[in-house]
Amino acid sequence: MTNPADIKVQVMRRLAILAGHEIMQIYERDDFDICTKSDDSPVTLADQLADRLIHDGLRTAFPDTAIVTEEQAATHAETARSFFIVDPLDGTKEFIHRRGEFTVNIAWVEAGEPVLGVVYAPARARLFYTDENGTTVEELGALSADQVGETRPLSVSKPDPDALIVVASKSHRDAATDAYIAQYHVADMRSAGSSLKFCLVACAEADLYPRLGRTMEWDTAAGQAVLKGAGGQVLRADTLTPLTYGKLGFENPHFIACAPGFDLKT
Repeated sequence: MTNPADIKVQVMRRLAILAGHEIMQIYERDDFDICTKSDDSPVTLADQLADRLIHDGLRTAFPDTAIVTEEQAATHAETARSFFIVDPLDGTKEFIHRRGEFTVNIAWVEAGEPVLGVVYAPARARLFYTDENGTTVEELGALSADQVGETRPLSVSKPDPDALIVVASKSHRDAATDAYIAQYHVADMRSAGSSLKFCLVACAEADLYPRLGRTMEWDTAAGQAVLKGAGGQVLRADTLTPLTYGKLGFENPHFIACAPGFDLKT
């Protein structure tokens, strides 16, 4: 009997790669239009085309399943306990400024927890996802939507509390984040855009990613699933309890993503 989780992973992986192809076709143009949404955040044709491809693909494969996507406000009233959640182009500012660190995020949430996730960075040709067992892998080599290549399992670091590696946002670094980071013994600071920060922790390329600013569930669900599948955790910054999903309005509190093994600050 086919594992339902395996089917979800196959579909999510395929749609992420196809959406990444659409995004890159626009990214490689000499110019593209930029619009502003009601919350003053930017949106491009790449966001819209990727959203349509992913939403339609999920709806075809899973016609009776709830889907929440950033680019369709009507889906933000969804109250199902289990649902797909999509950010078709996370890091639109990175896309606009052609810095390459943007991702396609697709996750499956059950009872408040993202259990399956795909994070694809098309400009970096890096693809991270959880397999049907919830274990995280990075797929290597040339990526094909229809054929899975070689994969390597990922595992978080064993942090040295006296020499932590911290990753923070390129576009949203602020004084509150710097003050939080200053509580730790930091050996190296890195910056990255979009949900790639979760993936750097999952790859053992960083130990700690604090986010003390506004995010939405579609920004974090896929990254959280990827990090959890590599042995990491994403916790509320105030209570150090797991970040949950399906909240009214889909807005997150501040959070800390990290490898376990050192004392976290609140």
